[in-house]
Amino acid sequence: MSYVPNELLSRLVGHRLFSVQFLLDHVQLHFDSDTSSRQVVLQCDCFPTVVRDGRTYAVGDPGWADALWRFIPGVVTDTREATGTGLEVRFGVDLIRLRPTVDELVGAEIAMLTGFDDGQWMVWRPGEESFEDLA
Repeated sequence: MSYVPNELLSRLVGHRLFSVQFLLDHVQLHFDSDTSSRQVVLQCDCFPTVVRDGRTYAVGDPGWADALWRFIPGVVTDTREATGTGLEVRFGVDLIRLRPTVDELVGAEIAMLTGFDDGQWMVWRPGEESFEDLA
């Protein structure tokens, strides 16, 4: 079976962001849903960019962490995934974007999405799928 960009990521639509965990070298976004008792987790091994209220925040910018956690308890309204775009999780007009540069790559993985009831999951890596341009 071949990979279809945004097929799995789009399953976040309708899920509420209820937790943002800041860890030593990555961020985890935890989502819940009325239709599932499981947590869906988007682990960002490269720090995401936040677009909020018309302003873009990158890790290290004043207000980046505040802008990220202010998405709680927002509900995902749309997602995008494509080469050149990376991953986008939208909350209305605001969004969380994973689109690292080559210099921002810190390991073998960019992100991982897990926790769906049917066990489907995805790992995004440089040079593969929607990050094939980061080889």
